[in-house]
Amino acid sequence: MKVSMKITINGQHFELADNANVAQGLTQFAAKEPFAVALNGQFIPRSQCDTTLLNEGDSIELLSPIQGG
Repeated sequence: MKVSMKITINGQHFELADNANVAQGLTQFAAKEPFAVALNGQFIPRSQCDTTLLNEGDSIELLSPIQGG
């Protein structure tokens, strides 16, 4: 039985427990607000991060707003 899976968050490799969700991945990465979340190129509403399960090889990208003038 597999104990952990490997995912990528903003290009960095992480190992998480099987059945981990997106929110747990964000905690492992120590993500800081504000940001939007994309899982394998698809936007994930923050309200679904607790219920969206991760799979081996998934890629999470955190997109921060850019301010300018």
